[in-house]
Amino acid sequence: MKTALTFLLVVIIFVVGIWLGVKYETRMGSSVHEEKTDEVVEQIQTLSDLVTVKYVVEKVVVLDDVRWYGENRVLLLAHGIVKAGIDLQRLKPGDVTVSGKSISINLPPPQLTDAYLDDSKSQVIDHTTGLLRTFDKDLEQTAREQAVADVRRAAINNGILDDATRRAQLELALFLNEAGYQEVRFNGGKPFKPTPDATPDGVSHF
Repeated sequence: MKTALTFLLVVIIFVVGIWLGVKYETRMGSSVHEEKTDEVVEQIQTLSDLVTVKYVVEKVVVLDDVRWYGENRVLLLAHGIVKAGIDLQRLKPGDVTVSGKSISINLPPPQLTDAYLDDSKSQVIDHTTGLLRTFDKDLEQTAREQAVADVRRAAINNGILDDATRRAQLELALFLNEAGYQEVRFNGGKPFKPTPDATPDGVSHF
């Protein structure tokens, strides 16, 4: 009887020991995983400057101010710069999943980061003042504001946001492949395979 109780006690201690060991190992594995994703996110965020695309858009803007007693007109050749990218600072550890040599990242949506006219390449081609009109100094400024809105719209219509996403995926995939990850996925998609970039400098002209 005493032998049986001793044996039973040993079995219980053995089982409890295994259970505690598995639980400890699981907790340790979880801790390592969290630290790894934190580190990956910090490394990815250093690439912010590399995942920006730039569109150069030229537009001719004609702005008329017509009154019954005359017309003022500005003809502006606008050389616009529009930039877009993905804000990697918004990436959180929960957006990154690491499993061995595979990594999955939920990227934030792309957004326009800047739009402006290059004053050194933009010029007023014509500024006409009607016979009974006075010179309108604000008309050119209004034309420039319209030109910025036009080049922003043109860049979006030509796919700058999609290009920003592809550029980010390409740069991140190359970076993560160099870091040792053999399989990279974005936003739950298929494994991303880097292909040569048609615009390696990230600049497109329209």
